[in-house]
Amino acid sequence: MEQHPTVGHQEKGSQLKKALGPWMLWGLGVGYVIGGEYFGWNLGLPVGGTYGMLAATLIVTVMYLTFVFSYTELACAIPKAGGVFDYGLRALGPYGGFLSGLVQVIEFVFALPAVAFAIGAYLSVYFPAIKPGWIGAALYLIFTLLNVWGVKQAASFELAVTVLAVAELLIFMAVTAPAFQWEHFRANPLPNGWMGVFASLPFAIWFYLAIEGVANAAEEAHNPQRNVPLGFGSAIVTLVVLALGVFFCSVGVAGWEAVVYAGPGAAPSDSPLPLAMAHVIQRSSPLYGMLVGIGMLGLVASFNGIILAASRATMELGRVGFAPWFLGKTHPRLKTPVAALLVNLGLGMAAILTGKTSEIITLSCFGAIALYILSMVSLIALRRKEPHLHRPFRALAYPWSPLTTIGIAVVCLVSMTYYYPAVAAVFGAMLTLGTAYFVLVIRPELATPARQVP
Repeated sequence: MEQHPTVGHQEKGSQLKKALGPWMLWGLGVGYVIGGEYFGWNLGLPVGGTYGMLAATLIVTVMYLTFVFSYTELACAIPKAGGVFDYGLRALGPYGGFLSGLVQVIEFVFALPAVAFAIGAYLSVYFPAIKPGWIGAALYLIFTLLNVWGVKQAASFELAVTVLAVAELLIFMAVTAPAFQWEHFRANPLPNGWMGVFASLPFAIWFYLAIEGVANAAEEAHNPQRNVPLGFGSAIVTLVVLALGVFFCSVGVAGWEAVVYAGPGAAPSDSPLPLAMAHVIQRSSPLYGMLVGIGMLGLVASFNGIILAASRATMELGRVGFAPWFLGKTHPRLKTPVAALLVNLGLGMAAILTGKTSEIITLSCFGAIALYILSMVSLIALRRKEPHLHRPFRALAYPWSPLTTIGIAVVCLVSMTYYYPAVAAVFGAMLTLGTAYFVLVIRPELATPARQVP
């Protein structure tokens, strides 16, 4: 495959525009993730039950808190669009960087079709004649074009819909909390015993997955050393409050089965919040319609935000020469990574055709867990390799925070491999193909002195 003639070096025509402040970074951080509060997490309830899913959520919450307050050090010290790819490249060398970039692309690219399915499921309430997959595919195209238009436009839209989505979740909790009953919350709490905690882990991860995308926007931030910690920190605190509030209020109204199945014999639902609200207010109520309508904005926020982060992750691989060179180009006038956006669109459309939301979520989680491990290893390696690197923000409780992240992430990876071996095999195949590409295509390029990664 043809490679760009300057592997490892950025060129003119690959620069991004600085347009993001702390509020927009908060909007991106919450927006990337907030769709996980609206769907996906409920798919862990059949395997874990209330207690199993709650335990998994608490474990994962600890992992994300330690991860974010460690990862922010890397984002501030190396504010580049590739995020973990750039950190791994600097700390672990070319292959470590490539592997880090690959798992990041897997996480982001496969999160998108799962969110697209959920948007389609929400909208199919109003358009039952149209298949949810077709609705999701159409919106995928629309929001890709929005991101082609410009990062400021995409981020401004993201901030607006994120604020509305957070407001909707607060209204949802206000409506459902008075109907909370402990007997409903405790009903059938461990259908598969405590081992269900481990089977629930990928769906608990979905509550927070993709928050690391804030780091991919660091290159486009004004004063990233100040604004990235503000955006990252405020985003994770917001998401912890929302995740726990949504979990308790949803399950407490009528038990966990009520937010998984629309009726006896039904398939697991991608819209748990409307199912919970239906036990509190009439579906014909204007309030119900308003909440469902605004609730879809949470999914839209995640969808738009992850499209932005995924394109930057793919672009950076091309910009440094670890993927076909054209992926690293930005539009000369719009300064957006058009080629990367369109390639990701094609991959996402192909995944949508499978129709397997649960499996796609789990595959995305495999990428995320691998990213968390590699990024924390990079953080520790850089502390030793470059002790004098300027670090405007230093990881809290170092080294215990990154080590805690690694420990919990390894438990998640082993558990997910055990409970979802078919998805693990697909993830392994992707890593194998990626490694073959690196060994056969990239390494010969790096062997030329003029093309080595700096």
